[in-house]
Amino acid sequence: MGIFLSSARSPEHETSIANSDSTKRQRMSVENEQQPAIIPGLPEEIALQILARVTRGNHPLLRCVCKSWYRILSTSEIFNLRKELGVMEEWLYVLMKDEEDHLGWHVLDPVEGKWRKLPPMPEIANIAKKTDAPETSWGWRIPLGPLRMMRLTGLFGGWFQRKGFLDKTPFCGCSAGAINGSLYVLGGFSWASAMRAVWRYDSRTNTWASSAGMEVARAYCKTGVVDNKLYAIGGVDRGRGGLTPLQSAEVYDPETDSWSQVAPMPFRRAQVIPTAFLADMLKPIATGMASYNGKLCVPQSLYSWPFFVDVGGEIFDPATDTWAEMPNGMGEDWPARQAGTKLSVVVGGKLYALDPTSSMDGSKIKVYDSEQDVWKVVLKKNAPGDEMVGAHFL
Repeated sequence: MGIFLSSARSPEHETSIANSDSTKRQRMSVENEQQPAIIPGLPEEIALQILARVTRGNHPLLRCVCKSWYRILSTSEIFNLRKELGVMEEWLYVLMKDEEDHLGWHVLDPVEGKWRKLPPMPEIANIAKKTDAPETSWGWRIPLGPLRMMRLTGLFGGWFQRKGFLDKTPFCGCSAGAINGSLYVLGGFSWASAMRAVWRYDSRTNTWASSAGMEVARAYCKTGVVDNKLYAIGGVDRGRGGLTPLQSAEVYDPETDSWSQVAPMPFRRAQVIPTAFLADMLKPIATGMASYNGKLCVPQSLYSWPFFVDVGGEIFDPATDTWAEMPNGMGEDWPARQAGTKLSVVVGGKLYALDPTSSMDGSKIKVYDSEQDVWKVVLKKNAPGDEMVGAHFL
């Protein structure tokens, strides 16, 4: 069964606190004096703090109590208050395919230890559908992203080579990011065409709504958040000869609900291919991305099915709108050194990457040491069924 995952930080985690004088946070006052108290007999400030301390998994029940609770729990202020109180929760969002090839979002509540199914995404097939679209013949193919839980051979053999798969699976190849209390789902394929469409899931109201579309139609793009703005980099579009890689990049500002172009990826390593034949055959593609130290780190590869050649990577600085070549150790040794998406995450200011099982050595989790420009193993699984061996570090 083919499954692909897309993780996003909890919208609460991405919600920024109000300005520096937030200690004098504007209270959510009742608009009309005739409206009932939030909790009868208690001052409003105390009542708000009580509601804020209730776990997120119980918010749907709280909204059913009364209109005032529904209104309060549907605003960003209650999320800001939860952040001030230090009671935030991180939820894991997963996009997976069911037995009928339909994609749907699920979320893990780590506090309750329960999986919850989100409402289905709006049907957009009528937006991108092309009734005269010919049968798809792919000239070259890309790995699944932003996270995957299957081997590359199974991916291409079971999905892209399945006749008409993209024609019946909207949102295949979409990407995701979380900002301002919302989960954003970007692009992907619908009826074998890449899309500009962006959909936003609001965890406060448990509803989907459309947001401003990207300036470039793209699927399998890489996403990252810096300074509360969402970046979409690379990906592919459908060309005459199959899938065409993209070097363009753009940024979304949730305050204005708008996208704007940023400097495209230069792919400097792609310019030093030894022969013109290889330059024509191998196409540059971003194979991962991580928001690290206020910048976007993008490992890259040259690609032509079934061949991958890792070529290090580049780092984008949003403050200057410029790209720089990634340090040698960081780029050349970024796990995994094999065909497929680079799986990485930043936790506590440290950059981690998964080196999946590819031999008898087993799977490994590595952390990047920026001072020494090396990747170090922090967790290892020697073989199927063996216990994980960890290394402690500060």
